[in-house]
Amino acid sequence: MAAQSQQQNFMRGIVKQVQSGDAVIIRGQPKGGPPPEKQICLSNVTAPKLAKKANPNIATSVETKDEPYAWEAREYLRKKLIGKEVHFTVEYSVPGSGRAYGCIYLPTGKDQTPENVTESIVAEGLVEVRRGGIKPSDDQNKLILLEDTAKAAKKGKWAGTASGAGVRDVHWAIENPRNFVDSLHGKEQDAVIEHVRDGCTVRAFLIPSFHHVTVMLSGIKCPMFRRDGDSEVAEPFAMEAKYFTESRLLQRDVKIILEGVSNQNFLGSIIHPKGNIAEFLLAEGLARCVDWSIATVTHGAENLRAAEKKAKEKQSRIWKDYKSKAVPLNIEEKTYTGKVVEVVNADALLLKTASGEYRKVTLSSIRPPRLTQPAKDSKENGKDEEPSKPERRIRPLYDVPYMFEAREFLRKKLIGKKVNVSVDYIKPANDGYPEKTCVTVTIGGINVAEALVSKGLCSVIRYRQDDDQRSAHYDALLTAETRAIKNSKGIHSKKEYPIHRIADLSGEAQKAKQFLPFLQRAGRSNAIIFSKNASDVRLNLNEPLLLSLLSSISGITCPKMARTGPGGPTESEPFSEEALQYTKELVLQREVEVEVESIDKAGNFIGWLFVEGVNLSVALVEQGLSKMHFTAERSNYARPIQAAEEKAKTAKLKVWEKYEEPKTLVTVEETAERKTNYKRIIVTEIGNELDFYAQLVESGPQFEKFMEQLRAEILEAPPLPGSFSPKKGDMCVAKFVDGEWYRARVEKVYNKDKSLVFFLDYGNSDFVTSANIGAMPPGYHTQQPQARHFHLACVTLPKDDEFKQEALEAVKRDILNAQLLYNTEYRVGSAEYVTLLIPDSKEDVGKGLVSEGFLLAEQRREKRLQKMVAEYVLAQQSALKAHLNLWRYGDITEDDAREFGYQA
Repeated sequence: MAAQSQQQNFMRGIVKQVQSGDAVIIRGQPKGGPPPEKQICLSNVTAPKLAKKANPNIATSVETKDEPYAWEAREYLRKKLIGKEVHFTVEYSVPGSGRAYGCIYLPTGKDQTPENVTESIVAEGLVEVRRGGIKPSDDQNKLILLEDTAKAAKKGKWAGTASGAGVRDVHWAIENPRNFVDSLHGKEQDAVIEHVRDGCTVRAFLIPSFHHVTVMLSGIKCPMFRRDGDSEVAEPFAMEAKYFTESRLLQRDVKIILEGVSNQNFLGSIIHPKGNIAEFLLAEGLARCVDWSIATVTHGAENLRAAEKKAKEKQSRIWKDYKSKAVPLNIEEKTYTGKVVEVVNADALLLKTASGEYRKVTLSSIRPPRLTQPAKDSKENGKDEEPSKPERRIRPLYDVPYMFEAREFLRKKLIGKKVNVSVDYIKPANDGYPEKTCVTVTIGGINVAEALVSKGLCSVIRYRQDDDQRSAHYDALLTAETRAIKNSKGIHSKKEYPIHRIADLSGEAQKAKQFLPFLQRAGRSNAIIFSKNASDVRLNLNEPLLLSLLSSISGITCPKMARTGPGGPTESEPFSEEALQYTKELVLQREVEVEVESIDKAGNFIGWLFVEGVNLSVALVEQGLSKMHFTAERSNYARPIQAAEEKAKTAKLKVWEKYEEPKTLVTVEETAERKTNYKRIIVTEIGNELDFYAQLVESGPQFEKFMEQLRAEILEAPPLPGSFSPKKGDMCVAKFVDGEWYRARVEKVYNKDKSLVFFLDYGNSDFVTSANIGAMPPGYHTQQPQARHFHLACVTLPKDDEFKQEALEAVKRDILNAQLLYNTEYRVGSAEYVTLLIPDSKEDVGKGLVSEGFLLAEQRREKRLQKMVAEYVLAQQSALKAHLNLWRYGDITEDDAREFGYQA
């Protein structure tokens, strides 16, 4: 009847935890919430007590040690019961403690009698049977019999060995966690999980050393429990994450890899028999990856990211409201190969693809070195520094610590090499910075960004948790940075950073002359090239000190690029761009040899350049991208250059594509007829060298309409005062004294509130404040300036300052704001020289000024101009005889009479 009664009282549950050799916690069947738990102590037995750690919050608490065989008893039950379903009965409960006493039965199979756990542990001699009571029950008698048998067999605690047998040496605290982690060398350690604090934090015993450690899972973070006063508040899914970890790890045999330290806690990976528990938490949406600790993960960080990504896509648990902020890549090629043409910066490269396209790319998720100490404030402590002692200009390549080393590392490893490119994300334009294509670049299977970071030459960008736009190998970058920090490399070093002393000779004519003899005697010197254009390069000489200088390539003439000079902008000559690109690919940032010959007036060195034994002058001529200059005839390289030019001519390459073999020359005398094609202009501004700006009258209506549109657009969206930061050469709009807005170009910036601008359509300049300048609306840059620059032909100014000023006043009197007719007579470079006629009387303005004694006649040799020059000379003689203006004191050109072809 007793057995039948017990059978009716059987309950079922899963063994969650074994507390000692005689006590377990059983988790019941869940009913719509956290499963109920019950502590069951085995009836009629007493187990040896386990060691306890001193409680720092209780003054009287002391550390205790294991009683003999306490750990073996606990382990016997743990290995037999943990995580298994059992049947149990409750014989009686202790009021107020929640502790119940009873029997636990372990099912052994179908139609077999369940194993009585109490009887099994007594038979092993690991617990002691309580023999008290007036009349022992049948169950107690059976336990006594089993104990006597164990004693006779000297099992367990009845073995009669020394008192220290079966007692652990527990290490509750570790003095130097970092050294302890390093001593394990990242190897797997056997362990038993003793407590689960939350989904990603556990306490464990390392076996067999019995070090008690608190381990936070590397690379992840689960929802936590927060203290709110005296109560504990769980974040969403915190209970679920804890249950997930607890049900799989608590008191399980696992492998732990200790990988780092956070305060006094350890960072590590816990390897369950089925895999890394962190991956399972991420896959279930119960954890997220964290960048600060994922770098310590020994292996499998990419698996953590992949598991998190799957949970995000499924919107599991903590990701239920997740929406990716990553910008989709709307590009055709996400992977391609390219040749490195230029190292733009410590994190940027210029590549040439197989199709010949040039692409600038930025290495993903890394940041170049930064200036650690900002430049001194020129108004420190409220005291202005003397204007004669300006602050030295910061040169990022040399002044930013390790910037030069980072650039050199990339240059030496990549320049001219073919690399593999994988596009990670597109960073949109922001804060004035252009759009960037961020990529992973590999060469020979090595990630270039990872190599930079591992040497301490760059740092890794830290992103917000919800920012998915990052390198596909972000975790590898974090790991590399962790190694660099640990080894104190590069920017993480506590040593003084390297200083680069450089003598910059570019634009310093006097200083360059001092170095010329040294460079000439040195013969061929090693250098690194930074291209300016096809035939002029900037180069750095490495020995005996770093020299930065400009050098022109000897013996050749290359097509000129577009530029803006005193006479206005000029267009590119044919094949100038091709010549530049060819030079860049051949020599840019390469280690070359340079042979200096001479120096020009501006301080630019002239010489020969050799890359891998190839003379750049010969190579450019051979490709039809340059012509031989007459100065090459007296050099040692005249023959190869001449041979290369003949070869290019024959093949009609590039600059020689329209070349025809010269035919028999027939002397044709220059026509003596002067051609005229007068056009009407209105003069808007007068210069100081007989030059002036004028607008074509025929384009006036179109220009007026253009200006109306511009001003209407400005009126609709007026520039905000101070929103435009002017820089020299910037196109802008500026307000003139008449209160109207005009197109302009910034000539010079004096301070935040004062700039000098040039009005493109009128030719005049003026100072404007920040309130009267703004960005030019889109679409108005391309319209050619209305004001054209001219010079008066066949006349010159007197040298005397007083006469010169009178002459300029007379010119201004006759032509400023007047409508005149002009005819182009000749050009000198890009300057256009014209004669002016008064429309009604057809009087020549220049001739009239000469006859009034304000200007001098200029002797020209062109045959077509001789008649006009003679008229100007007669007008000058007439003014001289009448002693007009500059002639009022007599003949001022007696010394130059023969040159001018007349006699006083």
